[in-house]
Amino acid sequence: MFNTLKYYKFWFTVSGLILAFGIISLSLYGLKLGIDFRGGTLLEVRFDKPFDLNRVRQALSQEGLKNYQLQTSENNDLLIKSEALDQNQHNAVAQALQTEVGTFKEVQYNSIGPVIGSELKKDALYQLLLVSLGIVIYIGYAFRKVAKPVTSWRFGWSAIVALMHDLLFVLGVFSLLGHFKGVEIDSMFVTAMLTVLGFSVHDTIVVFDRIRENLRIFAGQSIEFVVNHSISQTIVRSLNTSLTVLFVLLALLLFGGDSIRYFVFALFIGIITGTYSSIFIASPVLVLWQNWKTKRIS
Repeated sequence: MFNTLKYYKFWFTVSGLILAFGIISLSLYGLKLGIDFRGGTLLEVRFDKPFDLNRVRQALSQEGLKNYQLQTSENNDLLIKSEALDQNQHNAVAQALQTEVGTFKEVQYNSIGPVIGSELKKDALYQLLLVSLGIVIYIGYAFRKVAKPVTSWRFGWSAIVALMHDLLFVLGVFSLLGHFKGVEIDSMFVTAMLTVLGFSVHDTIVVFDRIRENLRIFAGQSIEFVVNHSISQTIVRSLNTSLTVLFVLLALLLFGGDSIRYFVFALFIGIITGTYSSIFIASPVLVLWQNWKTKRIS
């Protein structure tokens, strides 16, 4: 049985560096917000024939567009999110697309105001907070019959510590990408973050559920023994599950195209940190919290 808790100081040091990295990066650079959050223009066109994205980029560059996002869909549809365009700029872009790429039909042309962008930012924050609160409540209820001395709420808050660890790391990475590579975050990034939180808490619950069972089976044993034994029983399953997902995401990163690259990348690094935190952060936090509570009572 691998004694995971024996090296908890090392795991916490690694996580401390990860958290410091995320906090410092966010403090220095913040996040480079995309059009969804700061406002801009949304143009959807449907080409008569299959088109080349490189020619689309060439056409947009000719008109001086720098901050834009492209998203393709069925029926030769192309969605362009760009900085705010007036009517003259819109006409010039449409003409450049027709000349460089091919004839098309304009499906929609809308402006996203800064007020809407601000509301989206608030909604994204509320979503993350509600998800975190929902996880605490769910775990607290699901583990309500856990064997003493560990309480169900300790499981819930330990899971949240691991989730915040994952969230800060991914945000830190995208803060650096935004500063040095110009990568912007949009509503797809929020979707990726919510997916990462869900996957991370799934891994954590697998470990915690085994701890709950073993607290009953090994009644009288120390909390350290129970947690180590539980991690040993679940670590192979957690790693196999994560590796399966990571192989798929790696294929999408390499061959999925530009429109979903950073969405997939957020999932990729989030699932790696989520698997790590479920095993090496959430469980040690639970043990240290329980030991601290026991010493305080005694």
